[in-house]
Amino acid sequence: MKESETKDLIISLMTENDVEEASLLEEKTFSMPWKPSDFWEMVRAPYAYFFVARLGGKLVGTIGLRDIAGEGEITNVAVDESYKRRGIASKLLQKAIDQCGQLEIKNITLEVRVSNEPAIGLYEKFGFRSEGIRPSFYENPKEDAMIMWRRESGE
Repeated sequence: MKESETKDLIISLMTENDVEEASLLEEKTFSMPWKPSDFWEMVRAPYAYFFVARLGGKLVGTIGLRDIAGEGEITNVAVDESYKRRGIASKLLQKAIDQCGQLEIKNITLEVRVSNEPAIGLYEKFGFRSEGIRPSFYENPKEDAMIMWRRESGE
């Protein structure tokens, strides 16, 4: 990845104006995409921090973070297929981790398909570690989810 490819990347909080585009990206990215109503709910929720990444005005990525009882939960991380391998997911993940720091959230969790090796590798680079499996968590195709945690203590 060349830094110049994403130097104009702008990451900002998702607004109601971003919901439709975020939903379309979800549809292209995931077999179980969030609907616009799901995003609307999160944009309005006081415990949710969803971010969008734009390059040249085009929405190229999203990430969701929820503050659940003082712990962070990363929901979906999506990057447009034609913009992958440019560090966009890393920048989105860093933004969510930085937001956790501002909220004084010490521990962050997420779930990922056990077959999604690129995502698992990315999460590991950011200090996430596997702590369990949710059997048959995903549909289309049915697959287990790896439960990963990033803990302040590093455990």
